[in-house]
Amino acid sequence: MRKIYTIGETVLDILIKESQPFTAKAGGACLNTAVSLGRLGVPVQFIGEYGLDEVGNFIDNFLKTNNVSTDYVYRYYDGKSALALAFLNENNDASYDFYKIYPEKRLDVEFPHLHQDDIVLFGSFYAITTEVRKKLIHFIQEAKKRKAIIIYDPNFRKQHLHELPALKSMIAENIALATIVRGSHEDFSFVFGARNADETFKCFGEKPPCLLYTSSTKGVYLRTTKISEKFEVRKIIPKSTIGAGDNFNAGIVYSLYKNDVRYKDVCTLGIDKWADLIKTAVDFATHVCENYDNYLSADFAESYKLS
Repeated sequence: MRKIYTIGETVLDILIKESQPFTAKAGGACLNTAVSLGRLGVPVQFIGEYGLDEVGNFIDNFLKTNNVSTDYVYRYYDGKSALALAFLNENNDASYDFYKIYPEKRLDVEFPHLHQDDIVLFGSFYAITTEVRKKLIHFIQEAKKRKAIIIYDPNFRKQHLHELPALKSMIAENIALATIVRGSHEDFSFVFGARNADETFKCFGEKPPCLLYTSSTKGVYLRTTKISEKFEVRKIIPKSTIGAGDNFNAGIVYSLYKNDVRYKDVCTLGIDKWADLIKTAVDFATHVCENYDNYLSADFAESYKLS
């Protein structure tokens, strides 16, 4: 059986609006994706780390309750699980403050043995963090060698712009290893100074991965060596945009798995297949924006499984 792996950081997201905290959720970009996939009933395993503290216990229980395997999670005692304060503005877009006390030893796990056509999702700042980079990138290189489908989401935030000169080569390496790169217009503007999907795709080099370029309400742009297409999105008034990109990613992963798209097929997918993948991804992202959760609701996931 094919398996799905998401690898990334975990945080407890504390949402604050009009100076008042009003809810706390297990978070982290790839964790959010994993929870949605677990609720959809597909075999997903989360690779990451959190503490042997009450926050870590909360996150661990939440993952297991939502059908996400934690067999490859490192639980440490000499540090604290990370917190993220998410401040929602008048448009319900979030800005963040992070509080992290990590141990000296990081991501101390035995990584899974990969097989051809498994699906691996990685990204965000975790994928370019020096303390975990060596172990993470070895796993991704192994995934590429074994012909797993690799999806990379840079999810690069403005507060790290001052570090970009030291980080850009790692982002470029991640892109080169990926089968599909999914990122927002802000990501590629920050990293490459690119103004649109075409400029971004040109930055990917001579053997580019497939690009899914999301531009908020303006639409989704697909760029491959053979296809250049735009897809519309539904206009909504969001409650929160925190999990939008993560659940777009969940939609892509779910569609690849459900439709039995294999490694050898990705680069030759026709426009109709891509349209189906992107429709699912947009549906997932839209649903999450209409709620305060970081993941698909259980009812929505159940109805999608039956559709």
